Amino acid sequence: MPDTTLAAPALAAPPRSRRTWTQWRRLAVAWLRDRDQFSHRKVAHDCPICGYHGLFIGVGRPPRWDARCLQCGSRERHRLLQLWIAEGGGDKLAGKRILHFAPEKVVMRQMRGNPRYETADLRQKGVTHQVDFTRTGLPDAGYDVVMAHHVLEHVDDDRAAMRELFRLLKPGGLALLSVPINPSRRETYENPAIIVPEERSAHFGNEDHKRYYGLDFADRLAAVGFVVETFRMTPADEVRYGLLRDEWIYIARKP
Repeated sequence: MPDTTLAAPALAAPPRSRRTWTQWRRLAVAWLRDRDQFSHRKVAHDCPICGYHGLFIGVGRPPRWDARCLQCGSRERHRLLQLWIAEGGGDKLAGKRILHFAPEKVVMRQMRGNPRYETADLRQKGVTHQVDFTRTGLPDAGYDVVMAHHVLEHVDDDRAAMRELFRLLKPGGLALLSVPINPSRRETYENPAIIVPEERSAHFGNEDHKRYYGLDFADRLAAVGFVVETFRMTPADEVRYGLLRDEWIYIARKP
């Protein structure tokens, strides 16, 4: 397991002379978008992806403060994924054939040069496979790992997408998944009659979200055949790595 000891909070940012051009650029953009996030002293965080230690910045609309690594640009879910990958001191993805849906830039940079890493999306440019999530047309049982982070809430038929993930995996393969979760509710909230963007934003948290998942997300995965576990860090490490308190990764294994 990763070290769960939380060091004493560091309230000062690294010396100005140590800032890289990338950090200065991200600081400037963050200040222009939401200067209020710099109106109070910040606790320093650790990024398990790039090794950066210092203040994080806001991301999203409306901004989530202290969410984005100033150096590599990772968000909370990317750092949580990395902590799972490196749990125990190894690399759980080493040698695996991976298919990543709606790939994020920070993960693509990590995987650069890996010939066994493939990407897929219907609209995103530069992916390996330009395909529909629910019917990719890719061969059965072709992958050791499939990944989709904050994707399923955008899909009209999420159960069809889950069945496709199951089909694509080899026996024993893993689906690494995260979605926005309302942990105070057991059942997922969805209403296909809600189609106006501002109403979707009010009901589901974003104008292009189709649902707000409850704790039954794991049940939906189990219904298509997955054996489901979850991964999250201790409360102290959620602070250390700048993670969300109500987010975890679902590790769905194909028997």
